[in-house]
Amino acid sequence: MDLLDYGQQLHLTIRVGDSLKDRRIDKYLHGRFSNVSRSTVQEAIKAGLVKVNGKPVKCSYAVSAGETIELALPEPPAKDITPEDIPLEVLYEDQDLIIINKQAGIVVHPARGNLHGTLVNALAHYSDRLSSGLGEFRPGIVHRLDRDTTGAMIVARNDAAQWKIAKQFEKRQVEKTYLAIVHGCPQLNADRINAPLGIHPTIREKHAIRPETGKQAVTTYELVEAFRGFSLLKLHPKTGRTHQIRVHLSYIKHPIVADRMYGGKLVYPWQLKDAAPTVEEPVMARCALHAWTLGFTHPTSGRPVHYEAPLAQDMQSLLEMLRQYRRP
Repeated sequence: MDLLDYGQQLHLTIRVGDSLKDRRIDKYLHGRFSNVSRSTVQEAIKAGLVKVNGKPVKCSYAVSAGETIELALPEPPAKDITPEDIPLEVLYEDQDLIIINKQAGIVVHPARGNLHGTLVNALAHYSDRLSSGLGEFRPGIVHRLDRDTTGAMIVARNDAAQWKIAKQFEKRQVEKTYLAIVHGCPQLNADRINAPLGIHPTIREKHAIRPETGKQAVTTYELVEAFRGFSLLKLHPKTGRTHQIRVHLSYIKHPIVADRMYGGKLVYPWQLKDAAPTVEEPVMARCALHAWTLGFTHPTSGRPVHYEAPLAQDMQSLLEMLRQYRRP
């Protein structure tokens, strides 16, 4: 793949791999560059910005192995991001990327009902150089974490870096490790959860195991520490489905502490101390899930890089109380 940045448009030349069987070109491009919406890809095709072997094609065109695709994305829609002075914990930065330790309670990008107070608003205040979002209203954003999930995130400072890192995500070359505190202790110290995910059949905000219609989702876990009634798990999502870890842990009957959407419960100090019930604030008021490490290939140097995000204070406090009061 050749990648050149021409102003506000990104031009690419792609050779289709030998193993590909006939597939619609809009689905193929969206699957290969998942940070760009399928509608954006379709608009580019309709505008004649996508050519196969030098000729414009329709969205329904079936690409075949060995063909050459030329792609030029249109300029992203003009929208204003309001810079907001929201604190960021920056773990590393250079001319191509910023690695942050995302705090809890913050939405990643503006959307309906969340136009302010997002991570994108904070980034716009922090840096005057961010990627365009490549057709999406998400400057700098390469991947997402849920509102209440903390941890390591990559932010791209230019479109070339975003394309290269997004390709690594799409090809599952980014190594991600999460930490979660869950209810109970799994029977196996390590295991692989392979259960397809899809939209919940009745609640649109949720996801669920959908054996017939869901997309492949695979998570592996390792037991790090066991406590009475709880455990600390290290998790490696092999795929990147929405709510994947949360749904998978609920599926094996070990939901994440305080993840009330998927069966987790709030935990109070008196419970951990085996004391009489009393009026207290929960130890954690949000899902006990943390994106601990990220490993990938740097988009410019080509060298492997690895970053680790320290636990947020609330999750660290819960872990310390478990070690103090809930040792086996």
